[in-house]
Amino acid sequence: MAAIDGLPPLRDVISRHGLDAKKALGQNFLLDLNLTQKIARTAGPLEGVTVIEVGPGPGGLTRAILSLGAKKVVAVERDSRCLPALAEIGDFYPGRLEVIEGDALKTPFEDLGIEGPVKIIANLPYNVGTQLLVNWLLPKAWPPFYQSLTLMFQREVGLRIVAREDDNHYGRLGVLCGWRTDARMAFDVPPQAFSPPPKVTSSVVHLEPIANPIPCSAENLEKVTMAAFGQRRKMLRQSVKSIGGEALLAKADIDPQRRAETLSVEEFCRLANCL
Repeated sequence: MAAIDGLPPLRDVISRHGLDAKKALGQNFLLDLNLTQKIARTAGPLEGVTVIEVGPGPGGLTRAILSLGAKKVVAVERDSRCLPALAEIGDFYPGRLEVIEGDALKTPFEDLGIEGPVKIIANLPYNVGTQLLVNWLLPKAWPPFYQSLTLMFQREVGLRIVAREDDNHYGRLGVLCGWRTDARMAFDVPPQAFSPPPKVTSSVVHLEPIANPIPCSAENLEKVTMAAFGQRRKMLRQSVKSIGGEALLAKADIDPQRRAETLSVEEFCRLANCL
């Protein structure tokens, strides 16, 4: 494995700082620095960009992002054991790494006061990844504070993110992502690339915000998708009964005998706007 900087190999860093991955924190550390560079490159050019990273751990992806010329990395890390390893990276790249110790789910990312273009790049902890994505899809203002999201999930979640109607993986997440972003699967990452290896394949997904999505209330869209996909095997007249049933469907000009997975993003927005 080619070195990307003058810092020690990640295995040595993990061993020296006693950073065994904690299952409770959803940790699986990426050790291949060539692979972390591939993830960072998926986000496009990083020169002059501030990158937000969640769950940097020992800093493999952090190092890749900085080595590719990012102006700065703002890393949110909940595990205090990782802070000394990240401090070493900060010393190697003076003034270009800011570490926030805390819970990413409680971090007001849009209020961090970051100037200039922002991209979010992260190997997200499995146990909070989906909720973080939803939070970034539904901020107070749109277009959002970031230019793009380049994120790693379990492959199953990645398939749900990029799914569209008539796809078995299509659901609430696919509707929300399809409404406000252009999302694509970039590449898969095998279990053996991690320490410890997870039981599933992972996928890197790249999402770019749509400047002018279909006008729609995010709150209503969430209500409609939760109802419709809550009983996805049933016809819509049954699954959306609690939020208006056939009267709502008639108002939106949608056949009550259809099922949720056949509706396009545009049709879900129409339903939400009729709620």
